[in-house]
Amino acid sequence: MIVIQDVVLRRGAKVVLDGASVTINPGEKVGLIGRNGAGKSSLFALLNKTLSEDKGEIQIPSSWRMAQVAQEMPESEESATDFVLSGDTALEEANNALKRAEDSQDGMEIAHAHLALSDLGAHDAKSRAQSLILGLGFRPDQLESSVNSFSGGWRMRLQLARALMCPSDLLLLDEPTNHLDLDALVWLESWLQRYTGTMLVISHDREFLDSITKVTLHLEDSKLTRYGGNYSTFEELKTQQLLLQQAAFVKQSARIEHLQSFINRFKAQASKAKQAQSRVKALERMSRVAPVAGTADFEFQFKPSPSLPNPMISLKSGDFGYIADGTKKTILTDINRSVLSGQRIGVLGANGQGKSTFIKTIAKAMPLLSGSVVEGKGLRIGYFAQQELDVLSPEDSPLMHFIRLAKEIAPQTREQELRNYLGTFRFVNEMVSQPVGTLSGGEKARLVLAMIVWQKPNLLLLDEPTNHLDLVTREALGMALNQFDGSVLLVSHDRALLRAVCEEFWLVGRGVIEDFVGDLDDYQQYLLAEAKRIKELMKEEFSGKVNLSKSADTKEIQGATRVDSTSDQQLEDTSKQSKKPATPIVEGEIISAKERRKREAELRNQKKEQSQPILKELKTIDLKLAQLTAEKTNLEQQLIAGAAPAELAGMGKRLKDLQNELENYENRWMELQETLEKA
Repeated sequence: MIVIQDVVLRRGAKVVLDGASVTINPGEKVGLIGRNGAGKSSLFALLNKTLSEDKGEIQIPSSWRMAQVAQEMPESEESATDFVLSGDTALEEANNALKRAEDSQDGMEIAHAHLALSDLGAHDAKSRAQSLILGLGFRPDQLESSVNSFSGGWRMRLQLARALMCPSDLLLLDEPTNHLDLDALVWLESWLQRYTGTMLVISHDREFLDSITKVTLHLEDSKLTRYGGNYSTFEELKTQQLLLQQAAFVKQSARIEHLQSFINRFKAQASKAKQAQSRVKALERMSRVAPVAGTADFEFQFKPSPSLPNPMISLKSGDFGYIADGTKKTILTDINRSVLSGQRIGVLGANGQGKSTFIKTIAKAMPLLSGSVVEGKGLRIGYFAQQELDVLSPEDSPLMHFIRLAKEIAPQTREQELRNYLGTFRFVNEMVSQPVGTLSGGEKARLVLAMIVWQKPNLLLLDEPTNHLDLVTREALGMALNQFDGSVLLVSHDRALLRAVCEEFWLVGRGVIEDFVGDLDDYQQYLLAEAKRIKELMKEEFSGKVNLSKSADTKEIQGATRVDSTSDQQLEDTSKQSKKPATPIVEGEIISAKERRKREAELRNQKKEQSQPILKELKTIDLKLAQLTAEKTNLEQQLIAGAAPAELAGMGKRLKDLQNELENYENRWMELQETLEKA
């Protein structure tokens, strides 16, 4: 087990840990939480011996192997597969031992080396490494690409895969989800749930923490407090603890006031002096309960926009993609969509399918390849780029960014007004003049949010806005978006934010954008099915049925696949129910991407037509249930308060009728839900 005993750690003048003590048992999966700057990463540095404690002791079993995601950007001409494979240090050493033995022609050492390689799983190590790479969102044709050919975010994914590749008894993960899309996040959760060692993870994603952790360590005021349970359980326990603390403080304050009052009244009277003195001693011995300190939680809100055009934008026959070496690379084809006023749309899709390209093009950060984007009169776009530095200048300060904005939008704005506004987003004192390149990831994200809010947009294009944001700021963003009166297009791997904000979803994939009928739980099942499909394609590649080489067209690979018998049965059932049956797909049939998209679109439209009447009736029943429940609650309160005898009989009868109506509506609701699930 890991034992942290009375540890003190100072970083300069700041005391990060002060008498911190906690025990972590073998096999526990622990979420380490706390505000940005509380010292979570410093605790990790103590555990991996990068830092040394000023006082106290940290005990970790000497036999434990430790794995951690390296934070530096990798620079290597190795292939992605070889880079991740080298993360298994024991296997790497065994391979080196074999090479030395072969060079010396030592038969016994060669035999020992081969035995060690067998024990370490050398026979399937490459396939395990490639599974990690593909699981984290890379395409099959990128497996042999050099590390240096990838952008920064993708290289950090390779660092994560390399850490997972290393056999370990203790795994330290510091914000592992920051560079992941939702599909890669779902895969990572599944992998970590199967991990058998001890794990500590720093994350600001509440659903991720809830999914993989069973213990929560809260770092606050330089102390570590252990809570049994995941993040949601921690929130409940912390709230109860604060309520109890406040109640104890109020009770003790009343006791102190009573004792002090007695002392003040009788300390000068000889007959009462002894009693007064005993109360003075009682006050001195009393262990004081601290009041619950109010935390200055971060809050902001979007200012009303001067206009709300409807529709905000209309896309007509739009082709989305990019231009490389003078050649158009089309990702999304013939898109016809409109964003209406007040819509809150979550943009879903597997990695590499074009979500960011779609958002960037609407934001005019990339050109539209063909077609048109018609903007509503008075449209104001607020764009949050996935890479904050796409819209920030590293050498300029936050104040300089706002002065530049003010010259374009409101030249009459005084500098002091800009400073005051930046202060509401926690940019105070020297921070307003600090170069953006020296700010933390969370501070850059807050600056982008501040710039967006200041411009009073009516259409928000948010591409992974929660990267680097702590839980407090994420919750503030969710609350602000819910009060926003414009439209929102949101790409995010933060499921809590998607659930809180979005009322509908668009699915980007296989060259098209379509409505996604279902919720995020349905989408996770869709992602798992997609991962299984790609895995089957990998198997076919080795059997010669599909070519997944570097020269292969990945889009066509993802669009042409062998369909299993279960899928056939689902298609057959749907086609029987539909007024216009879709073309069936024969088991084992290899079809083109275009044909497959056409057939799947037909099926989705059929399912949508079948589900619309059910969803409409469900909505009506929900409203009716709310009305009946409110009436029932009001009636019960009247009965408790005491009604006139003449009214009791009528009220009792109405209460019984309400109960029967509620049961009937609830039974109908359950029937409709079952029908919807079957559809």
